Order: sequence, then C-alpha cells, then structure tokens
Amino acid sequence: MQSLPVDLLVEVFLGLYLGLLTGIVPAFVAGSLGFLVRYFSGVTLPGFGVVVLALSIASVQGGLLGLIEPTIAQSPRLLVAVLVVLMLALYAHNQGDKLGAELPRRLSLTSLRQRTLSADVVELVGSVGQVTVRPTGEIHDMEGYPPLSPDLRRTLKAGSWRLPADIPLSELESRLEERLRTDHDLADVDVEIDEQARATVIAAPPSGSLSRRVPAGQRAVSVAALVPTGLARGDEVSVRTDERSITGTVLSARTDIDDEHETAVSEPPGDDVATDGGEETDPPLPDAKSNASTAGGPGRVTIAVARRDVKSVLEAESPRLVVRSRGTSREFEAFALVKRSGYAIRRFIVGSTGADEPAPADEVTLLAVRRQGSETGGRRHGWVFGPGIERRLEAGDEAFVAGPEDATEAYVEAMAR
Repeated sequence: MQSLPVDLLVEVFLGLYLGLLTGIVPAFVAGSLGFLVRYFSGVTLPGFGVVVLALSIASVQGGLLGLIEPTIAQSPRLLVAVLVVLMLALYAHNQGDKLGAELPRRLSLTSLRQRTLSADVVELVGSVGQVTVRPTGEIHDMEGYPPLSPDLRRTLKAGSWRLPADIPLSELESRLEERLRTDHDLADVDVEIDEQARATVIAAPPSGSLSRRVPAGQRAVSVAALVPTGLARGDEVSVRTDERSITGTVLSARTDIDDEHETAVSEPPGDDVATDGGEETDPPLPDAKSNASTAGGPGRVTIAVARRDVKSVLEAESPRLVVRSRGTSREFEAFALVKRSGYAIRRFIVGSTGADEPAPADEVTLLAVRRQGSETGGRRHGWVFGPGIERRLEAGDEAFVAGPEDATEAYVEAMAR
C-alpha cells in the first residue's frame, strides 16, 4: 500500500515526458495554422478543430514511436501525456493567432529594411517633424585614409544637424553624409544613425580639395591684397594691376581679422579668470563654416586665373581686388515667372495615409520622385524624373509636383498627411 503513491508519481513523470516528446509536432502545426488562418483571412481557428488536429497527429506519432501499447494505454501516463499535448497545441495556437492579428498586412522586404526613428526624439516644428542628429562616441578614422586633424575631429564631435524625421534612417544617413561632405570637404564619410538619432561617424580628411576646385586649363594663384568684406569662395573678381585687369574666380580667402577672431574663440580662458561657481564648460569651438565669407581687411586670396595671366598676377606689386556682379540667378527668375502665372512648385514627403490618395489630377503634374529601394539604383541621389515614373507614390517617397497653386496646395496637403 505504501508503494502506490511512488508508482503514481512515476507514472505522472513518464506522462509528462511522453507528452512533451509527442506534443512538439502538434504544437508546431497548430501554431502555424493559427497564424496563417488569422493573417490571411482574419478568422480565428476554432479550438475544437485544434484539439482534434493535435490528437490525430499525436496518435500517429504515438503509433510510430511504439507508445500505444496495451500496458501504456491502460496506465495513467497516457492520460497525462494527452493533457500535455492538448495544452501545448492550444498554447501554440493562441500565440500564432495573436501574431497573425498583430503583424502588419502590407509587409515587404523594403519596409523591413526601412527602420525609422523613435517617437521620443522627434520634434514638431509647426506641422512638420524634425530631429536633431548628434554624433555619439569618438569620430573614427576611415581605413585607408590619413587621420583627421584634431580641429576637424573636435568640430565634427561637437556638431549637430537638423533633418526631417518622417523619412527612413537609411535616407537620413545619406543626407547627413552629403551634408558633411559639403560642409567640411571630406574625402569620404560613412554615417550610421540609430533609432535615438545618435550618429556614428567614420570620416576621411579633405584630400586635394583645392586642386579639385581649379577648373581645367587654369591655375591657382595667391595674392596679398585688401579683401572686400563678405568675399567668399566662388565669387568672380578682377585683379587690377598697373597695366591690366585680370578676371578670376575666388577659391579661398583669409584675412587677418579672421585669424584674430578664430584665435580668440579657440583659446581657453586664463587661470586668473574668476568664475561665478557655475558648471564648467568647454570653450566654444570655431564655426565649421567660418571660412565661408571673410570679415574684410588685409589678407590673402587664392584665385583661379588663366594660365597666361599667372605671371602678370604674381609680378603685380599692389594688386587691387574688385568683386564683379554675377547677375540675377536664372533659377530664381524661373520660379518668379511660374508664381506670377498662378502656378506653384512644391516639394513634400508622402505620409502614411497619403499613399492611399489617387494619382495627381490632370492639372497637377508629378515632376520627380525619390524612392527607397532598387528602383533608384544608378540614378543620381535616387531621383526619378517624369514622365517615366513607373508606379504610384508610397509612404516615405519624396516628390516634386507642379500645377495651379490652389490645386497643388490641396494635393500636397492630402498626400503629406
């Protein structure tokens, strides 16, 4: 009589073992069917059908494993095994049904690749979401290139950039790389941004930036002269000497005032400066684009001139710089004419609900689209220009449209929602 509880305990453990061994396949089948039926039809598979299916598969497995024998069939272990199989199958079916209900219906490989920012870092400016991207950790050197200079590394590490928040992270990375190349003349840069808008930057220092800016057939010449205030790279100037006037394009300009300002900003305060007991902060860094325009005064200017004029410029004792007018921008004139005629050109990003809107009406023309994916391979910056736009707009696409002002504004407002 005392051995009965021990035998019953053994039977229970054997039943649990047999149930786990036999219930793996029925649970997998029940979970898969529950997910597929709910995902594609939106209907939950009945529990009674799951029980019948699980028992059928378990009985076939039990026969193949030799578990259905007279001695086993008459023992408590079979009842325990059946209960374990049914619980596993029902649990797997419940999880599969829940996954089928929560998984988005419109799922593609492109959407899986397009990670987006966390909602915590998005700032609403009016009705447009923006995000401030800042580097995290150190600025790494790119393999195969010389190391970055300390000033450039410090400037990149302290930088921050505002970008639109309603585009995928891959597009944010491309835009930030393009901006860093433009602002700092980097030879190469690789940026990786996470969901918290933290950027990991790998950069290569400028390499031959001056030689790349010299047009073919011209030479770069530096002259010491009185530099006009606001002179910047790309301005057209005339170098006037005693004998002639030579036209050239400014490649770079630097004055004594610029050097003094940069020295004053970069030098830390002395030890004898008293503080008010507040938090200690690092000295402000010089602006990365401080060389964009000069403060004026005595300095040196590097100009691209024709090869035949190099000797005349170098031999001039006191050259004078005169800035030449470049005329009115043809692009702005074109936009002014379009607006004067009652038409408008707008740039927008398609929102989540805007993708369901119909194609533009006849009076609104789709000019260009920038998409994410293989469709834009080989095209400059991913832009696809009309009229050869193959498919309708989708969420995340960036587009230019043109048409009557009222119709264009209404269409942009509907698509950008």
